[in-house]
Amino acid sequence: MEKIGFIGMGNMAQALCAGFIKSGKAPQIEAFAPNQEKLKANAEKFGFTPRASVTELVDSCGIIIMACKPYQIVSVLSQVRSNLAGKALVSVAAGWGFAKYETFVEKSTRVQFVMPNTPAMVGAGVMLFEKTNSLREDERKELMDLFSSVGIVEELEDSLMGIGGAVAGCGPAFVDLFIEAYADAAVKYGISRTTAYKLVSQTLLGSAKLQLQTGTHPAMLKDAVCSPGGTTIRGVSALEKAGFRDACISSIDAIMEKKQADK
Repeated sequence: MEKIGFIGMGNMAQALCAGFIKSGKAPQIEAFAPNQEKLKANAEKFGFTPRASVTELVDSCGIIIMACKPYQIVSVLSQVRSNLAGKALVSVAAGWGFAKYETFVEKSTRVQFVMPNTPAMVGAGVMLFEKTNSLREDERKELMDLFSSVGIVEELEDSLMGIGGAVAGCGPAFVDLFIEAYADAAVKYGISRTTAYKLVSQTLLGSAKLQLQTGTHPAMLKDAVCSPGGTTIRGVSALEKAGFRDACISSIDAIMEKKQADK
């Protein structure tokens, strides 16, 4: 695999960069970001090579990962359009799928849109690959293998990337809110904050792993914990009364409504 160059080194880029390096599968990684001081600090932290300009980065690497803010992309592409000719461009910027790049890059630039999430930093992310792309078959397989080192890889139809990103991309924030809320409950009844976070996070991790490995319907796993007249079913009833499921669905509705409004 050719050298990988990150344009932008924000939270998502850091998560991917750290994950790639930890996996041991990554080739040499380079990056450019306008804040050179912060870039150099991150280079020391993660182990990539910093570059002084975006053109220098693109000229040095064969695979470019567009990880800057979506509103910055047009400006960036205006500087390196010709430099990207004949190279692979992987976009991890929300809203910048394959079709959107067509008018901004040369025809020889091969494009793939990937929607990752931040748990990639610990090798447990979700990597959504848009079906439509212009990568070479061997190139795409190689990139999928690399991204699979930091999480699961799923290919989605172009029309489903929006909802996929809402669930997997925004989902970590909702899960963190869940962890914080149940930890608060534990602290309320006397458990230390550190222990509370550990208990809730491990419970969440174990429950998710059980569902993934067994493929059992979540309702069946829930029922297995709910004894007749017991404590768990009372907690489930309280969550239903508070509109827990509806709140979860409404959080996704709010995201999808914003995506629609932004089109």
